[in-house]
This record gives sequence, C-alpha cells and structure tokens, in this order.
Amino acid sequence: MTTLPELDGTDWAGTAELWLDPLGDEVVRSDCAVQLGADGLRYTWSHDGEKHRGAITAAPGASSFTDSFHSPQPMACRDVADAWGLLQIQAEYGEASDWRWRIGVSYRTPTEQLVVQMTNVAPWGEEARAVRMVCNRT
Repeated sequence: MTTLPELDGTDWAGTAELWLDPLGDEVVRSDCAVQLGADGLRYTWSHDGEKHRGAITAAPGASSFTDSFHSPQPMACRDVADAWGLLQIQAEYGEASDWRWRIGVSYRTPTEQLVVQMTNVAPWGEEARAVRMVCNRT
C-alpha cells in the first residue's frame, strides 16, 4: 500500500469537481493541481473564473485544512478512526459545531491516480459530496 511519505515531492494535475446544489446532482468542473508533501498537500482549482488555493497539513492530532473558497480561516481537524487511503481527517463547523467536513486522500492503484475527496456530513448523518479532485502525476 502506498503511503503519503512515499509520494513526498510529487506533483499532480487533473480535474476538480464541485457540487453546490442542495441535491448534489449538478457538478461544476475545473482544472486543478496538487503538490504532495510528507506532511500533507497543497492544491489549486477555480470556480467562476476565480482561482482558489487550499492546503491540508497532516500531523497526528493536529491536522488543519484551509481553502480560499470553503474555509479561508484554518479549520482544526482530527484523524478519522479506521481511516482508509493516504489520509482521512474531519473537522466540525457550524453554529453548534454539528456539521462535519471530511477529507479523504487516496491513491488509486489500478490507475495510479490521486483522489482528494471532500464530503459534508449533516447533523442527521446524511453525507453529501462537495469536492472531488482526480489527478495524474505530472
């Protein structure tokens, strides 16, 4: 199984998908780029002609997420129990911190693609896709 430190220093490019509609049926696509490091990743993407930047810093018990579109202020994240893939973290947000923002980073071994997926989890448990980036190594 491939690990995040094994991919340290690699660059990726591909397509970002963004779902903003309440039913999650309408996707908006843009180009994206991801740079991996042993301690996380940095990425760029765009929406409505505006370029956005984000970063995930991964450290046991002290991970964080920031994105100029979704969360300009860093969100403190925690590791997800029984995580899969290269990295899986989650943050709580909202007035009562009852919503969750989960981020998973995985490496598709059959196609050698990097996948960054962000999911909203509602207080009642329903999960809604928010962002997915599928990239190939450059």
